[in-house]
Amino acid sequence: MCGSARRVHDALRSEVHCARCGLVFESAEVVAQPPPLDRSQEPSGGGIGPFALPGSPHRELGSTLVGSRDGQGKRLDWQRRYAFQHLRRVMQRQIGHTLDHGLERSPARAEIANAMERLSLPALVRTESERVFVMARSSGLYRGRSLSAAVGAAIYAACRRYAIPRTLSEVAEAVGAKRFEVGRTFKVLQRGLPETIPAIGLKVFLQRYADELALSPVVRAQVEAMLDVAQQDPELSGLSPHGLVAALIYLAADRSGEHRTRAEVARVGAVTEVTLRSTSRLVERLLERSSNRGTGRAVSG
Repeated sequence: MCGSARRVHDALRSEVHCARCGLVFESAEVVAQPPPLDRSQEPSGGGIGPFALPGSPHRELGSTLVGSRDGQGKRLDWQRRYAFQHLRRVMQRQIGHTLDHGLERSPARAEIANAMERLSLPALVRTESERVFVMARSSGLYRGRSLSAAVGAAIYAACRRYAIPRTLSEVAEAVGAKRFEVGRTFKVLQRGLPETIPAIGLKVFLQRYADELALSPVVRAQVEAMLDVAQQDPELSGLSPHGLVAALIYLAADRSGEHRTRAEVARVGAVTEVTLRSTSRLVERLLERSSNRGTGRAVSG
């Protein structure tokens, strides 16, 4: 920008900037390991350098040998090019044997990255999805399953682990698979993985739906109270959790004067209007019955 051709590499800040105007070209976060307990020992310097995610290809691959030009940009002769091509083949073979079924050359990495962008998920969920995918594939749980269903099941498991409200239909649509395929693959993961995959509470979806519908805190408090009562009723145990939350939001908003149309609530809750209508009627009848029981007990007491 200033016309200068001199760049300065600052090792302390781990950045490259212009010597004249100070424009930063490259920067990286430096993570240093803690000092050793024994002060007499000198630190080895291990663990110091740019931060890399556990699933990042730069964490395991290291340098990449191109083999056509040297460090100054000059073309190599055919003997040196052949030697570098041989070294690159050896390096790729060693990486394949060293890594335990890694994702460096797998199309699953691109599928997971594309689904992360469609679902707007953080990098932490991406790392967990890759870890779950590698663990399940090494255990043979994906045998006979499609790649899209396997990726969708890993992403859904990572979302449930970090309590991120994403429905199975949304994940299946993001990976381009059918909902029942992702659901079956996820059930295989639940039975086969040594780790327990926790369930997402309904209140997490309540917060998400309430934010999208711009509901007031009064309505949210009413929905939470109705949700606590509905979860204790055995007749509502077989209903879809997303449909149940959507129905409670529709009823609470209507009673509080913050009316939301059935189409808006159904769109946010990822259910059909028919399902929302039938669930709302069932929930309203059961809540009235439970309130009548509570009133009768109070009068008799």
